[in-house]
Amino acid sequence: MAKNEVVEQKQTQLTESEKFQSFVIREFGSQVSGINEVSDYQKKLIQGYFIGIDRALKVADENRIAKNSKCTQASYKNDLPITWNTVDLGQLALDVKHYSKMGLDMMQTNHLVAIPYKQKDGKHYSVTFIKGYNGIKYVADKYALHPHKNVITELVYKNDIFKPIKKSASNNVENYEFEIVNPFDRGECVGGFGYIVCDDPTMNKLIILDLAGILKRKPKYAAAEFWGGKAKGYENGKQVDIETDGWKDEMYKKTLERYVYGEKHIEIDPEKVDEDFIYMKQAENRYMEIESMAEIEENANSEEFVIDEPVKNNSTEKEKEVIETVDSEVVDEGWQKES
Repeated sequence: MAKNEVVEQKQTQLTESEKFQSFVIREFGSQVSGINEVSDYQKKLIQGYFIGIDRALKVADENRIAKNSKCTQASYKNDLPITWNTVDLGQLALDVKHYSKMGLDMMQTNHLVAIPYKQKDGKHYSVTFIKGYNGIKYVADKYALHPHKNVITELVYKNDIFKPIKKSASNNVENYEFEIVNPFDRGECVGGFGYIVCDDPTMNKLIILDLAGILKRKPKYAAAEFWGGKAKGYENGKQVDIETDGWKDEMYKKTLERYVYGEKHIEIDPEKVDEDFIYMKQAENRYMEIESMAEIEENANSEEFVIDEPVKNNSTEKEKEVIETVDSEVVDEGWQKES
């Protein structure tokens, strides 16, 4: 058997995720140094990225088709399929390399979410990664200037008893008292708090955020499906407003956790900052055009999430994509053209 035939046979025996892994490693090996630094664990993470991205592409395309079928305005329809064939694979390979090297795992709940969105040229899609609240916790723990033993976050309701105990001349440890008087009738949410527990108790930190502070951090284009209010629906082929309770408490809690785990409260150690952390920050800045980031928190194994597409120059309002989670074993092999 000829050498080329042996290589081709080995290629066909690879799983789809292994082919994607080979593509990613080959891509960043040609663009950055350090190809030999890819560990076996990182290779396993990359296979998980393939599964997560593939699901995100398929769900996004299903919703693109569904949205087109309901849309009567041609200018708002999207006729570009969302598949591996239409994705910017070079940029994606670099993103996967750096995020996986950090240890962010798309197969872990709420670690990392893949979000496809159309590029300005209208002919391709980029895939960005948004950290879920567990991903935010992971990064905060990994790069913290002062390692912490625990972080407690709680929402406070009207019928609860919450008493902050701040530092003073007679008290050198910040603390709090918290009692849930009636767990089945706590009343309306009035705010929340976070408590960072350190090895040195004198460094413990109490963070308080009232309801106004939580709502201030509510995304400008927050979806009613999550935050409550009027959601868009269809009756008899016509768009109507439907009142929904959403999942307000869950959104309040996640907003609080993002706030508590932010760099303002858990400082980053400059000596721990590496090229992957810097790359992640640059990537997040690069994708700031995506709105409603605070509510994109569920990975491909769990709940649905909502994003807003970048505004078109001739648009007067934003269009929202509801991307629902589905399990899919079907693989689009378009990226293999690059092999």
